[in-house]
Amino acid sequence: MPLSSKQRGVLAGMITALLLAIAAIAGVRMAAEHLVLPADELGPRLRYGLPFELLPVLVMMLTIGVLARHRFVTPQDIDGSGLTPGSERARLLQAVLQNTLEQLVLALPTHLLWLVLVPLEWLAVAPACAVAWVVGRGLFALGYSRGAPSRALGFALTFYPTVLMIGLLLYLWAAGSLVVAR
Repeated sequence: MPLSSKQRGVLAGMITALLLAIAAIAGVRMAAEHLVLPADELGPRLRYGLPFELLPVLVMMLTIGVLARHRFVTPQDIDGSGLTPGSERARLLQAVLQNTLEQLVLALPTHLLWLVLVPLEWLAVAPACAVAWVVGRGLFALGYSRGAPSRALGFALTFYPTVLMIGLLLYLWAAGSLVVAR
């Protein structure tokens, strides 16, 4: 069955994001010997990586704020989606918010597990993926109203780095290479 033009657009965004995620993770991992990494102890590891996790949290806060502001200034939407069908703009902002929440729920614990469990030379992947997450969310929000092909790159740039991190955590676990930072 041939793909529709929308499906081809989504696929192009997905492939581009996957390649960018692989390149970012591989690049950071290969550059590890040139990076200034913290002591291989729990406290320094967390102080190194957790500030970057503030970025996705700030994006979530901004996403909530954008919808809240819209509802406040739009009489049709001020009562919220539980009491009204909502305007097209409110439904769009709610969809972006919902997807952002879903992505955040997957990314934050993954990044935290990463900061605590991976060998030190892999540590910088988490901050790189946090930055990719933020860029992906921006692209997703900007492209959402133009349809699936326009938001695919942003969605996948948020999703694939997390998926790759989970896959690498499972691989390192199976290989017996995970560490529990002291």
